[in-house]
Amino acid sequence: MPIKYLSFPFIAILIWAFNTIVSKLSAGAIDPGVISFDRWLLAGLVMTPFMAHKVWANRATVLSHLPKIIVFSFLGMVLFQSLAYYAAASTSATNMGLIGSLMPLNTMLFSTLLLKERPTTSLIVGAALSMFGILILVTKGLPFNLMNQGIAIGDGLMLIGTIAYGAYSVLLRKWAVPLPPWQMLYMQIMLAALMLLPVYLLSPNSPITPENLPLVLFAGIFSSIVAGFFWMQGVVHLGANRAMLFMN
Repeated sequence: MPIKYLSFPFIAILIWAFNTIVSKLSAGAIDPGVISFDRWLLAGLVMTPFMAHKVWANRATVLSHLPKIIVFSFLGMVLFQSLAYYAAASTSATNMGLIGSLMPLNTMLFSTLLLKERPTTSLIVGAALSMFGILILVTKGLPFNLMNQGIAIGDGLMLIGTIAYGAYSVLLRKWAVPLPPWQMLYMQIMLAALMLLPVYLLSPNSPITPENLPLVLFAGIFSSIVAGFFWMQGVVHLGANRAMLFMN
């Protein structure tokens, strides 16, 4: 297996690790609904001069697979990426990262259900150990208190986003849309901005300032464009289960 294929998910996860901190820093600096929309709008504006004419040339393929692309955008861009900003208001960046590392388990389950791939014994054991370790860390060594106290809202939102991204990664492989990777990413970004527009309009006024501008720029360019491209390439070449192992 060429080493470059292994570098694809690694680069994506490295960027998203930084973005977890950016998400936490954004709490109080900019409204979650505003940054969720702004990042995809920025990413779309950056990519439009390079991608719009290519997508238009492939419009027949885009239209025939549009329902699938909408599902990709909703699961991978709207739910997973946007819920992290809302989660950051009531949980720590550490917890967000730990809960995000449950993705291999989610992906294994979705691969079994949707792709009919049988998980290996080592994969099951590894997933169980990962889940147990995360439970110990999130509950600060007192997992049984979870039944009495429940989980923080932010932890729950991050968990929903994690499940959504597991489904997204498996469906990327199951629904092989015949579009070049950059065009595929561009369509998902533009659809995400469109779906998040109502959220943006209903959010409190939260203007871009010198303090929160770097957060929007990092999320819009590195986390949305660069990481998104490398992650899709990793899933295509390695499969969802292997790519997801990098989450840990």
